[in-house]
Amino acid sequence: MPQVLIILGSKSDAPVAKKAVGVLKELGISSGTVVASAHRTPDRVKELVAGSDAEVFIAIAGLSAALPGAVAAATVRPVIGVPVSGKVNLDAVLSVVQMPGGIPVAAVGLDRGDNAALLAAQIIALHDSAVSGKLLKHRQAMADAVLRDSEEVAKDVQA
Repeated sequence: MPQVLIILGSKSDAPVAKKAVGVLKELGISSGTVVASAHRTPDRVKELVAGSDAEVFIAIAGLSAALPGAVAAATVRPVIGVPVSGKVNLDAVLSVVQMPGGIPVAAVGLDRGDNAALLAAQIIALHDSAVSGKLLKHRQAMADAVLRDSEEVAKDVQA
């Protein structure tokens, strides 16, 4: 049973999903990834969501990006929508963030599978202290990298 189920609107969304899976693995969170289209296979979307024990869903889709809303309509568990870039990026972004009242979807930035995974981890960390500790270590590693970068830039600029 994956803790996070990642649903892609199409196979072409896989590079964004790989970002999410990488972060989830780093944090020790199990995940599964499937393809199901809100428009082409709506019954499959409903079946996948209803049959899943996942704590959090990440729905990744471009174009009309209806998938996050379709997933959210089928569950009361948290859904994180990730809009995917394309020829016109604004349509996917607006589809994810402009959900009707009563069916919320958390939204992250364009192609930000990594941030979707971190948000899923924060949700899981509410009841899992091990994940909470790993998130704190992850943030400390980011802070340490910024400090190293600052020292390097200071040396380069002063030279």
